[in-house]
Amino acid sequence: MGEGRIWRKVEKEIEKGEKQQRKEYRVGEKERSSWEGDKVATSQLLSPPLPSPPLLPQCCQPLQSPRGSPLRLLSTMTQAEIKLCSLLLQEHFGEIVEKIGVHLIRTGSQPLRVIAHDTGTSLDQVKKALCVLIQHNLVIYQVHKRGVVEYEAQCSRVLRMLRYPRYIYTAKTLYSDTGELIVEELLLNGKMAMSAVVKKVADRLTETMEDGKTMDYAEVSNTFVRLADTHFVQRCPLVPATENSDPGPPPPAPTLVINEKDMYLVPKLSLIGKGKRRRSSDEDATGEPKAKRPKHTTDNKEPIPDDGIYWQANLDRFHQHFRDQGIVSAVANRMDQVISKWVGQWLSGIFTYLQMWPLAYSQSQHSRVNSEFQFTFQTQTSSEIVRTMLRMSEITTSSSAPFTQPLSSNEIFRSLPVGYNISKQVLDQYLTLLADDPLEFVGKSGDSGGGMYVISILMGDLHKALGSLATATLESVVQERFGSRCARIFRLVLQKKHLEQKQVEDFAMIPAKEAKDMLYKMLSENFISLQEIPKTPDHAPSRTFYLYTVNILSAARMLLHRCYKSVANLIERRQFETKENKRLLEKSQRVEAIIASMQATGAEEAQLQEIEEMITAPERQQLETLKRNVNKLDACEIQVDETIFLLESYIESTMKRQ
Repeated sequence: MGEGRIWRKVEKEIEKGEKQQRKEYRVGEKERSSWEGDKVATSQLLSPPLPSPPLLPQCCQPLQSPRGSPLRLLSTMTQAEIKLCSLLLQEHFGEIVEKIGVHLIRTGSQPLRVIAHDTGTSLDQVKKALCVLIQHNLVIYQVHKRGVVEYEAQCSRVLRMLRYPRYIYTAKTLYSDTGELIVEELLLNGKMAMSAVVKKVADRLTETMEDGKTMDYAEVSNTFVRLADTHFVQRCPLVPATENSDPGPPPPAPTLVINEKDMYLVPKLSLIGKGKRRRSSDEDATGEPKAKRPKHTTDNKEPIPDDGIYWQANLDRFHQHFRDQGIVSAVANRMDQVISKWVGQWLSGIFTYLQMWPLAYSQSQHSRVNSEFQFTFQTQTSSEIVRTMLRMSEITTSSSAPFTQPLSSNEIFRSLPVGYNISKQVLDQYLTLLADDPLEFVGKSGDSGGGMYVISILMGDLHKALGSLATATLESVVQERFGSRCARIFRLVLQKKHLEQKQVEDFAMIPAKEAKDMLYKMLSENFISLQEIPKTPDHAPSRTFYLYTVNILSAARMLLHRCYKSVANLIERRQFETKENKRLLEKSQRVEAIIASMQATGAEEAQLQEIEEMITAPERQQLETLKRNVNKLDACEIQVDETIFLLESYIESTMKRQ
């Protein structure tokens, strides 16, 4: 009985405690609901103090900068990318701009005074550095609700500086030397007015011409208009005119906007004149010394006709051109070789058959069949049709669009090159063949106008071609790094998708010990991955299948990271070579300057020979070696950048498909 009373007492105490907890919970809910209803009104009057956050262990505390402010690290940035950005900024703009740019890349968006405090740089130097970075589109800014302006670095735009030589070479290929210099000036200066670009390019071209010849402003202006029409250059956003008329205090930072219709609209300028040659330092263009120049010449400057309208290079358009070239190459490798081989065999059979009947086979028929046979092997019809379609839609289709604009068969036929002699019927057959291809590179979207066709940029053959190129790049790296046997295993795993270690040994015909070492080497370098398939939920090793596989996307990302490290190493090596021979380079430049000035004054050959002998034979040989090494390093940078562009295109295409 005593034990029964005790248990009943315990049960009553438990029920009493539960009732008290439910009562406190209902009271808390009422207070919480009333607080939620008055929260908006209360927040307008005052901001209640927030409860202090719980203390975190030291390993979880936010990182601190040298000045004590927390660092907001960007998880998407790797150390290799940050190092490469640092080297590019230092090489192009100097140490101060590099210091500010790298700080923004590491910490994210920050206001002006925080940047000056954390970097230990004066406010004036930070302002100048930010002006340079904004001028070259390497930093953007935004105004928050409290009126604070924060600046944020564009790492991807900084990395594009590595591709400047390729942009310039593309402009030279498409628009000759004039287009090359226009794009070069825009890339070196960030943003420029059209009139300033035209005058600068005309002067530079005049310097390279023979005496008595000059470059006209109109010719340079026409090339600039062609670049704008094909969207290789575009206008910069401007401050809208309505902001100046609004009463009240000015905003802390201007808002730049631009209409898409005006982005490639070239202002009508009447630039009349010709390029001028550079005179010596002590004379001006009129041949008078500087001391005799009239002082009022600086006050009579004419207003710039296109003042306030600035232009910049459209890097996305250049990338679109690179992508289009890849599309044309993919179609040529996929279609033209197969078609040429098949048609060639067909014509060869007809040619042999007709030779068996000499009475029915005249000389004119022989020449006609022979010409058709030669025409088949000399033309790239499929790739030329695709190139024409891309050229027609390069302006109307954005660089991120999955498909081009629909084009009719009649429009494609009228837009083919002038000397391309194919009939409309043959064109329709080629378009049908491209549309029926299993890779679905060209698709048919309608029947009007003889058939409407589009090019699948992301869903068609380009993605598969990029995948093939990325795979070939990975295979090449594996073979160079680990040898031909590892490359055989890599190709085997890539082909079979999933293989156990025993299957790899059997299929590759490699001893078990060597195969195991090779697999573990590639596994440690992240070229292949290991997938576990357990038989039971406990993941016991004895009851688990271990399959080797190749994840091309992750391997491409790993290789892209290594490419960034390789480019950084190449830049550092080039800088080291230049620094080690700095004295010799300065001496060579002084000698070249003296020779150039003496040639301009009409010096004799003996005098020039005496000046050239100031550089000894060993020094000249050392200069040749240095020049050869620097050229090799520059060529390596360009080749690695091509691999970077390929891997970036493949990763971007794969992510968009997902």
